Amino acid sequence: MNESKKCKESFVVKTSIVLPPDTNAYGTLFGGKLMAYIDDVAGISAMRHARKNVVTASTDSVDFLHPIHQGNSVCLEAFVTYTGRSSMEIFVKVIAEDLLSGERNICAMSFLTMVAIDENGKPTPVPSVIPETEEEKSLYDSAKERADIRKNRRKDSEYRAKKYGIKQPE
Repeated sequence: MNESKKCKESFVVKTSIVLPPDTNAYGTLFGGKLMAYIDDVAGISAMRHARKNVVTASTDSVDFLHPIHQGNSVCLEAFVTYTGRSSMEIFVKVIAEDLLSGERNICAMSFLTMVAIDENGKPTPVPSVIPETEEEKSLYDSAKERADIRKNRRKDSEYRAKKYGIKQPE
């Protein structure tokens, strides 16, 4: 596939208000709920870029930098930063806003890898990506390094899965 698309063509924004059922005993957004939001916007961004179905191949670590309190809005921004043959790296930034004071904080950032699949569930080629802004160029230029880290982490996971196996605890 020789076509290319600009990063901004895959840009997705999702904003929600944090309600009581979404919070823990401390009145902050459940981490797992935020991780689901992150996967959701990354998937939409990847599908927008590839115009194909996608699956999540990996999620880099999610560091919770600032709590997201009940009553805050939580805004996730995502876009494709880099592509391989069938894979796409998606950057997701999470911003919380106190809707009464207007205070805003970056609460989390993550990179996910999504793979485009065809109607048979097999990986299929995706367009390359064209970074334009300084942020896009910086993320694009550092993507290979992150990909190498992911590849090594996956090898370690495969090694441990084989080593520890699937036998039942005794």
